[in-house]
Amino acid sequence: MENRVIVTEKKIRPSEGWVPLTGFVLLFIGAILAIIGGAIIGGWGGTLIGLGIFSILASMLGLMGLMAIAPNDSRVLLLFGEYRGTVVESGFFWVNPFYTKKKVSLRVRNFETGSQTTPEEKDATGKVLKKKSRTMGRPSKVNDSDGNPIEISAVVVWKVVDTAEALFEVDDYEDFVAVQSEAALRNLATRYPYDNENHEVSLRGSTEKICAQLRSDIQERLSDAGVLVLEARISHLAYAPEIAAAMLQRQQAGAIIAARSRIVDGAVGMVEAALGQLQRDSVVELDESQRASLVSNLLVVLCSDRNTQPVIQTGS
Repeated sequence: MENRVIVTEKKIRPSEGWVPLTGFVLLFIGAILAIIGGAIIGGWGGTLIGLGIFSILASMLGLMGLMAIAPNDSRVLLLFGEYRGTVVESGFFWVNPFYTKKKVSLRVRNFETGSQTTPEEKDATGKVLKKKSRTMGRPSKVNDSDGNPIEISAVVVWKVVDTAEALFEVDDYEDFVAVQSEAALRNLATRYPYDNENHEVSLRGSTEKICAQLRSDIQERLSDAGVLVLEARISHLAYAPEIAAAMLQRQQAGAIIAARSRIVDGAVGMVEAALGQLQRDSVVELDESQRASLVSNLLVVLCSDRNTQPVIQTGS
């Protein structure tokens, strides 16, 4: 079995940076004055000049340990490749100038699955020529549990909660979140039908349950990346274009059948109520053939999708 070193976050609070800033600035000014003084007096002034040069280098090195951290931001501190801790408090601090300081944002972020990230481009001097960007999300085409091709995409809201895991457990935690979210969404879509007439869990009819399940699936995949998934919502859900027309006709047919069934149920109840009231109030005495004719006429009037034309009987 491969040995794996698990790095957990260790929060530290370094010293305030204002006192070191003042001290190093005064040291720098004093070093400049020492060099000038050594050049003026000559003789043993060479020692003074050497001391001034050393003080300038020391002050510049000390100033490299200053760092300002904005709210909801952090710095991961490394000393020659060894993790020493994370500063998550905002403020102005001073740390060992030999620390390597890696910035990790703790802000809430969101993205849409199916989008592509374009990395930033730099020239030879390190100047950023093109900033990092992300394209609009494109729906993923998958088959639901019934085998119907559908298009689906989701919006995922997340943030980093463990900076050490985010940096050291995965290679690129932002790309890791995007890829695993896409994989979890595809896997979820294959486990449920697009729609279900039996009131079972479906992608279209059980939005809240599906979104909760999607968030749980993504969080499970990101458990080692130091990331907390705050929300996952379906942003696009539709049949694939090649079957969209056929599925629309199917849905329309199902709606028509359901409506007709409800109309028939209501019409039968109204006929029963009418016959019962006629018999209870002794309005008219009807034999079996007359009752059958009355029932037939009432059902035609109540169930027809067009206006009926009344026929007045003048005979007995």
